Amino acid sequence: MSAPQRRHARTPADRQGRSVAPRGVQPARRVAYDVLRAVSADDAYANLVLPSAIREAGLSPQDAGLATELTYGALRRRGTYDAVIATAAGRPVEDIDPAVLDALRLATHQLLSTRVASHAAVNESVNLVSSRLGRGPAGFTNAVLRRISRDTPGEWQEHIEAAARSDDERLGLRTAHPVWVIRALRRALASEGRTGELEELLEADNAAPEVTLVALPGLAEPGEPRRPYAPTAFASPGGDPHEAISASGGTVRVQDEGSQLVALALAAAAPITAGERWLDLCAGPGGKTALLAAIAHQHEVTLEANELVPTRARLVRNALKAVPGEVVVHEQDGRELAASRPGAFDRILVDAPCTGLGALRRRPEARWRKSPSDVAELAALQAELLDEALNAVAPGGIVAYVTCSPHLAETSGVVADVLRTRTDVTELDARAVVADIASSPMDLADDGTGRVQLWPHRHGTDAMFLALLQRHSEGE
Repeated sequence: MSAPQRRHARTPADRQGRSVAPRGVQPARRVAYDVLRAVSADDAYANLVLPSAIREAGLSPQDAGLATELTYGALRRRGTYDAVIATAAGRPVEDIDPAVLDALRLATHQLLSTRVASHAAVNESVNLVSSRLGRGPAGFTNAVLRRISRDTPGEWQEHIEAAARSDDERLGLRTAHPVWVIRALRRALASEGRTGELEELLEADNAAPEVTLVALPGLAEPGEPRRPYAPTAFASPGGDPHEAISASGGTVRVQDEGSQLVALALAAAAPITAGERWLDLCAGPGGKTALLAAIAHQHEVTLEANELVPTRARLVRNALKAVPGEVVVHEQDGRELAASRPGAFDRILVDAPCTGLGALRRRPEARWRKSPSDVAELAALQAELLDEALNAVAPGGIVAYVTCSPHLAETSGVVADVLRTRTDVTELDARAVVADIASSPMDLADDGTGRVQLWPHRHGTDAMFLALLQRHSEGE
């Protein structure tokens, strides 16, 4: 990013401009634009920034819904919209001021993927840019958007696909996925013999997920309608789920059903004995920690948690407030903590840092934020965390290795690498454990390892991966 671009993205004038209501711009569009800027300029996560932005702006339920649709739509289809914008502007998007580019993305989403009237999308976007960045950028925005508005969505799709260099690039432009992600997902499905499900998976990645709640065991009862698999999971009855959360005192929370299943699997992998010691090694933001804490409380088990990032550690502590008893939350590198406690635990959850490719429905910006180079770095960290966790369980102890990614290098590749170096570990049948937990039959692929890969298109969950590993004494 050039110096002039950085000034547009981060200068105090721009930040002050966010609080100024541009003439003729609907509040929902202002909120959506500000969230896009936070994601682009500050590496923020939309799912964390958007709710507070909606509350601060005092949006009505209708405007809040529009702001959500505009934000997630523009983020989700960014690669496709960038190809359209580059064609209409006659220059690469890298040469467009980032603050103007976000306004163009927001408007392009309205023009090509919503029922918003073209003149409203163009005029409000031009007014927004004019008020924030000046008349020159506003004139450029007007010219680009009027060019985009002259062709139909179908015609634009034909334009950008005609310039694609490969079938995968065409598929990426059509489904708004980077080519490297498409290829990684195809390989993961191929490992199950399900390559034919690729387009269904890509479509599911672009669908807004249903809000799923968890009722912490022993502290709350699941409402209706129940979700099909996790016995703790139920669908949000509609409206703002925070009302149900507040009414429960935190014993009901928002949590994907797949996340619930993998935490429940660690607890169900073997009978629980009072006095066991459990550890959530990579606990932030704390959803799985709270679920494990509720189960631990039922069975007189001691749970500890660890989270390296202080802000995320605070989220873990907040998540635990609704659960009776004390859970110590450490703030250390998970590898160092595990190495300092050899044989100290009976069960450890390693919900490892990953690319997040399994949660693209919820974090649409992740597909554009990550790159193949991130995978190798993360896989090395994941293997080190898993290996140290295995050292930190006593003989007979169980480690659940979990990622919110189906990328083979982050899932089976990590497990295989660690198992190759150890003679004191046996892999358990996680498929059988999850199938036994589930309230109804699950279509879980069987590759002979017993590992579990969940999928949004097949199970309606995030693409969570689970392997259960049990340590034994050398020579057993």
